Amino acid sequence: MEAQCINILETLAPCLVRGGMDPGLAQFLSIAAGVLIVSAIPLVSVIIFIWIERKIAARVQDRLGPNRVGPFGILQNLADAVKLIIKEDITPAGADRLIYNAAPIIAMLSVILIWGVVPFTPVHIGADLDIGVVYVVAIGSVGTLAIMMAGWSSNNKYALLGAFRVVAALVSYEVPMIVALLVPLMLAGTMSMQGIVEAQQGMWFVVAAPIAAVIFYISNLAETGRAPFDLIEAESELVAGYNIEYSGMKFGLFMASEFLHSFTVNLLFAIIFLGGWSGPFVHQLPILGVVYLAIKSLIPYLFTIVLRSTVPRVRIDQMMAFNWKFLVPVSIINVLLVAFVLKIIQELGLSPSPENVHDFAANVPQAVILLATNLLMGLVTLNVLRNAGRRERIADQARALRTAEQRDSAIVPSAS
Repeated sequence: MEAQCINILETLAPCLVRGGMDPGLAQFLSIAAGVLIVSAIPLVSVIIFIWIERKIAARVQDRLGPNRVGPFGILQNLADAVKLIIKEDITPAGADRLIYNAAPIIAMLSVILIWGVVPFTPVHIGADLDIGVVYVVAIGSVGTLAIMMAGWSSNNKYALLGAFRVVAALVSYEVPMIVALLVPLMLAGTMSMQGIVEAQQGMWFVVAAPIAAVIFYISNLAETGRAPFDLIEAESELVAGYNIEYSGMKFGLFMASEFLHSFTVNLLFAIIFLGGWSGPFVHQLPILGVVYLAIKSLIPYLFTIVLRSTVPRVRIDQMMAFNWKFLVPVSIINVLLVAFVLKIIQELGLSPSPENVHDFAANVPQAVILLATNLLMGLVTLNVLRNAGRRERIADQARALRTAEQRDSAIVPSAS
């Protein structure tokens, strides 16, 4: 059946065909316009994200932040971009020029490509892939590869150490992140990003799977190298990390990709756990979906900014121990427990039917049971952590007491 021209925003190609354009050319222009818009949104919005982060970080740390260039300093990032563009482009003599120059471009593209499967409204999405979640995870890993390329090709030991930390840290935190993603995929029954949002019309997944949401959020903090996991660019240890040899706009691309990636993972969090574009009257006025999605994305993003401005950086051994000894086991137990409980719910007929999946009341029994399961698991986890902390504290006190006794016994009494 031939597509109908509703309006130029929702059905551009049919409208161009109705205006007399060749169908093939109309389809090409429609795709080209979509690619241009999806690419332009993150490239332009990153300027606003950097300004928001600088202003909020300044307020948290009792500073003013940018306030000179433009109203409230909003044009400061444009001035910084111009400065980076006109700075001298330097490539180290011993660097692998091809890989060295390609790394910042790949780092930026890896973030922009994620936006290609982001559902902005019920009808506006770049590409509604059946394996949208797999695509996001795969493309996100390319950014890690770009950082490794930068560190390896710079012919600098500090940059290389920064790249090694990427392998140890960022790749490791992909494990609990992917395991946590299995929970919303089970609840939605699809890997399509648009399908995941539509499955939350009756109930957001953050209600039924809060533990998976927390693990996904923490893992993404490490994936983006944000505090307290910003060890890939620890200034006190690695000067500036993997990008120490970069200057000018190449350095700017790395910084822009970092800020954009930080917002993008919160955008994905809003899509997967907070219902994405869903909200009142969104089907009658689809453009409202963009507003709802922006608001839901800004909430965790603002928390990320405050977290970065307040908490100190952890050690690399603490970071790895937290991942492998806590996040990975908890994420595995969580996905197995949720799968078991979800199967029981389906056997008892308490899960919403395909016809009632958008009905809030039909989703309440399943959501309440899964929420109770998550709360029970959370209480057990906290109790295990409390007992482990008590044992560690008692062991530290015993070691301190033995050290004091050995020191006292080693003191030779002075001759009278």
